Amino acid sequence: MRAFLEEFHAEAGRALVDRERELELALCCLIAEGNLLIEDTPGVGKTTLVKTVARLLGLDFKRVQFTNDLLPADILGSQIFDAARQTFSFHRGPIFAQLVLGDELNRASARTQSAVLQAMDEHEVTIEGQTHALPEPFFFFGTQNPRDHAGTAPLPESQVDRFLMRIELGVPVRNTQRKLLERDAGGAFDFTSLRVLASPDRLLAWQKEASGIHVSGAVSEYILNLLEAAHSRGWMLSPRAGLGLQRASRALALIRGRKHVLPDDVQEVFLPVVIHRLAQFAAETGGAREAAKMGRALIQAVPVRR
Repeated sequence: MRAFLEEFHAEAGRALVDRERELELALCCLIAEGNLLIEDTPGVGKTTLVKTVARLLGLDFKRVQFTNDLLPADILGSQIFDAARQTFSFHRGPIFAQLVLGDELNRASARTQSAVLQAMDEHEVTIEGQTHALPEPFFFFGTQNPRDHAGTAPLPESQVDRFLMRIELGVPVRNTQRKLLERDAGGAFDFTSLRVLASPDRLLAWQKEASGIHVSGAVSEYILNLLEAAHSRGWMLSPRAGLGLQRASRALALIRGRKHVLPDDVQEVFLPVVIHRLAQFAAETGGAREAAKMGRALIQAVPVRR
């Protein structure tokens, strides 16, 4: 896995600059069988990161631009009447792909946002009473602008909780910006020029391997203590959050070449797993930044017993 990770970062570096941590977290999320939320201001490379990951892992990729007039049928598909045959036939929407990017999720209506809930959780969609299975593996990546941006609406809590992890890219530091300027050759980047380094079957094999990574009783207790500490403060994290924290920790252990989870793994993925869930308990003006402080406070408050 380590050899693949080196190759993965090297090839991704042709499209992205100084995004190794974000790429590793995205890979971790995929191996943990989760959906990923990327929140940041426009223009920092959110879509580029998703396209790069999809290409390198050989995943069938579709992108949906969320707008205020987008309808559920535009995502899921619909029944179309065939006049020649006098029958209805189902035309699949872009949700039928292995990696689907919902771009600027929080610009769409709540009704449209909720259209992807079943897909995110059950990897299938029900349309006019008929259930259709989605490709395997299936992942939904969403991007959203900060909630104080014009034209945005908050995601429903039920959808937020279905994202295993949340990351942000941040504005590049000066040295990174310099690299971007130096390599700029004009025009859009050709993602087909990136080498495909893996396959859906290989990703499924990694998922199976990660599910077998050993979690000791002490590490399980540490995860439970973190959740309990949050609950004692009135920050209710769902059982899905606890399961996600364990799965993400296992995936990170696999990436690091280990057969067992360390408390360090739990701590490293803790903020990406809980920030978006804690944000609902943060002050109205605090948002993700305050939620991150809340998450760090939990890590500091709960001792590690090795």
